[in-house]
Amino acid sequence: MSSLSAEASRPLKITIGGVRGVVGETLTPDLLVNFSQAFGTWVGGGRVLISRDTRPSGRMVAHCVTSGLIATGCEVVDLGICPTAALQLAVRQSEAVGGIAITAGHNNARWNALKFCRDDGIYLNPRQAQELLNVYHQREFAKAPWNKLAPVGRDDAAGERHLEAVREQLDVDAIRAAGLKIAVDCTNGACSRFTPRFLADLGCEVVAINDDPELPFPHEPRPTPPNLSQLRALVSAAEADAGFAHDADGDRLGIVTEAGEAPGEEYTLCLAAEMVLGRGDPGPVVTNLSTSMAVEDVASKYGREVIRTGVGQVFISEAAVDHGAAIAGEGSGGIVFPRINYAHDSIAALGHIVNLMAERDRPISELIAEIPRYTIVKREVVCPPQRAYSALEELRRGIDAPWVTETNLDDGVKLIGEDRWVHIRVSMTEPRIRVIAEAAAEGLAIDLAEEYVRRANRLL
Repeated sequence: MSSLSAEASRPLKITIGGVRGVVGETLTPDLLVNFSQAFGTWVGGGRVLISRDTRPSGRMVAHCVTSGLIATGCEVVDLGICPTAALQLAVRQSEAVGGIAITAGHNNARWNALKFCRDDGIYLNPRQAQELLNVYHQREFAKAPWNKLAPVGRDDAAGERHLEAVREQLDVDAIRAAGLKIAVDCTNGACSRFTPRFLADLGCEVVAINDDPELPFPHEPRPTPPNLSQLRALVSAAEADAGFAHDADGDRLGIVTEAGEAPGEEYTLCLAAEMVLGRGDPGPVVTNLSTSMAVEDVASKYGREVIRTGVGQVFISEAAVDHGAAIAGEGSGGIVFPRINYAHDSIAALGHIVNLMAERDRPISELIAEIPRYTIVKREVVCPPQRAYSALEELRRGIDAPWVTETNLDDGVKLIGEDRWVHIRVSMTEPRIRVIAEAAAEGLAIDLAEEYVRRANRLL
């Protein structure tokens, strides 16, 4: 077995989304330096920006990345701890040839990752990622001479520039006049130094928890309802108008209503779309194959088309560019605001939803209640990476459901009926097969998800 194959059987994911693994097991200094050298070689030298979230391994990983980039002749500018959207915006607005975000996003603290973006601030697409992987495997890296090694620069203002870019898109006067009390759980992640101050600058009364970047994650940094118990309690205790939760790098946003209820991260895109489409931003809505049908309902209210892509920020971002989208995003809570940037941006999502609350002068629970309700069920099947795609292909060949009116194979297998759908795909971030089902009837959605979880398990 080759070393790469051995790595693939352990917790390491090398995909178009970058490289991610468990620090101290598969995400080794050697691998980090080699991937950074590969990226430096692929971009051909020049200025590369790097950022990180608050994971304990972040400093170690940053040193490895810096060494690999400098060795290939790159000039490294370190943005420090800041949201990944701030890095992507800084790359886009500068002369940088690319950027590397050091973050495993919603994964727990054992994990870390390198996410590579090109000179427009968008993550590498599949073709570009394959080119990078080819450079990595060939190990023919550029080598800068001893007297051409650039010093490391610092840019501590990227986070502030990002906040200002978001503020420019909001009706700050309306938000200040509303006098909202907002609770926020920063999960001690990259938004900890930014979001509470951002909300205060908008005139909100802020009640923050888990906003110390020096402390560990208080819970899994994925803003899904099971991880929002602290925020729900805080909203109720503080009588806040709404609560919001970030993941570790400011990619995804979760919501809690004034009643302390967590409706699910699918509503993040729907509410943000209400704000953007309602103010008249031109263009369609872009989302992925796993996102709720409720997006179509919101878009149709404003006469907009919905364009669906494979799951992953790069697919969403490139489609948003290609189609001139008003807004783009995924049901995981990652939202792209093209007037700001082509990155998942949870601070921008928070700002736009607060703006919507102020503009409509209604509780967030009422805004959510206006969105047609479906039941979406998300399940996972633990799967060795080397078996995932063959199992998915076997599953596809064995499907013969009478309710299916359309089959989409753009990303895994999505079966679509008049009143339901199920999407089975290989995760890009974890060694799992994901099963997502949705229907108007709760029992039907649950049964559909469980059926395909059983089918997947039988093939492993």
